[in-house]
Amino acid sequence: MKEILSMDATTLAQKIRAGEISSQEATETYIRHIQQVNPHINAMVEDRFEQARHEARERDRELMEGTAKGKLFGVPVSIKESFYMVGMKTTSGLSSRKNDGDPKDADVVRLLKNEGAVILGKTNTPIFLLCQETDNYVYGRTNNPWNLERTAGGSSGGEGAFIAVGGAAVGLGSDIGGSIRFPSHFNGIIGFKSGKQQVSDEGHFPPFSPPFQRDMQGIVPMAKSVQDAELVYEIIAKHPLKKQELDQVEFVIPRIDPKYPLDSCTLSLYGQVEQYLSKHVKISKQSPPYFDQAVQLWAAVMTSDGGEQFMPSLEKENFDHLHPYFKTILGVAQAIKPSPEQWEQVTALRTQAESEVLDYFKQRVLVLPVYHTPAPEHGRVVDELFSEPENLSKFSSFISYVNCFGLPALVIPVGENEEGMPISIQLTTATGQEDALFQAGKIIEKEFRGYVRCTYWD
Repeated sequence: MKEILSMDATTLAQKIRAGEISSQEATETYIRHIQQVNPHINAMVEDRFEQARHEARERDRELMEGTAKGKLFGVPVSIKESFYMVGMKTTSGLSSRKNDGDPKDADVVRLLKNEGAVILGKTNTPIFLLCQETDNYVYGRTNNPWNLERTAGGSSGGEGAFIAVGGAAVGLGSDIGGSIRFPSHFNGIIGFKSGKQQVSDEGHFPPFSPPFQRDMQGIVPMAKSVQDAELVYEIIAKHPLKKQELDQVEFVIPRIDPKYPLDSCTLSLYGQVEQYLSKHVKISKQSPPYFDQAVQLWAAVMTSDGGEQFMPSLEKENFDHLHPYFKTILGVAQAIKPSPEQWEQVTALRTQAESEVLDYFKQRVLVLPVYHTPAPEHGRVVDELFSEPENLSKFSSFISYVNCFGLPALVIPVGENEEGMPISIQLTTATGQEDALFQAGKIIEKEFRGYVRCTYWD
């Protein structure tokens, strides 16, 4: 059982195809495990266990008949609650949506099904995915499995915690402001954010519609290995990967300015990654262009309508009953909404900056921390990011730079602090050079921590 739970999707798919493990055996193993661990972490919020059992039996029948097909044939997977799937619900943390069935499968869900995946259920998010922590009044709070008093991150916090305990072989999340990178870092899993409109967001709720927001979002695998992140990305991406020659790529590992504080363990591990890479690839320490401005550009894009796109869905809600995290962030969005004149300046600067940034990233990979600490106590991330005007730049620049310019990014756990809480780094580059991230990520995960399943709650 524990071997299956720790196995990545690539390996499990191979063993199912070879007849060494049946899809039914794998599915039942995961279901029993979920029933045991989920009461502690509250990560899966809607299951489809009976349908999954039926699908697993069908996969085993197909294998016997010689009709098996698909890169994830018979493999149990999970998805973030924000993706539509027929027969399930997408509440986005709103009580008014609790009884609404999904109208269709999201494009990425359909693609996973076409590859033979067995979907176990959906995992928790904050309201409208608008928080770096995962809590709502429909499903409650998701806890970090390494320490239940710590945040699992957000908005894909349910998925991050779920993969950390081995709740599924691989999962699916989304990221417009660190939504898979916070949870991947805090829970110690592999996460990959896709680049600008490289994966369809059709069937994702809420749809981010204001100008530039769709460019910043990535639909992403959350995984136990870099090879799984690559596998799932190849399934859901609009374009195939382009082969990169890693010896032709320069790795930029900038010195961290003191105005972006890192705790001692995070800084030490960042230095160890630099030291290791310097022996194997070309290294530069220059800072990338527009790094200091990116977080403000990202914030302007995210608040460009002051949250108006969400108001129709809130008409059926009692505002007093909405989670405080959401009210805090909505208040910030309304307070800093750019004026028409400011928005004109933002549009011009972002267009200019994006062109220069993409040119800079040709044959380059940028190495950055994810957050200044491992997972803190529940509520602290929201306080750190939104309690003071300067805090967003101080604590979110590593995250926002990637979203602002629609870059792909890969998160790899590289170590732990003295309390056993995971710490990760992220690699980012230009769209079209994702293969360089996967190649480098495989090297780093082999040398450093990589994915280690949390077995506290077995």
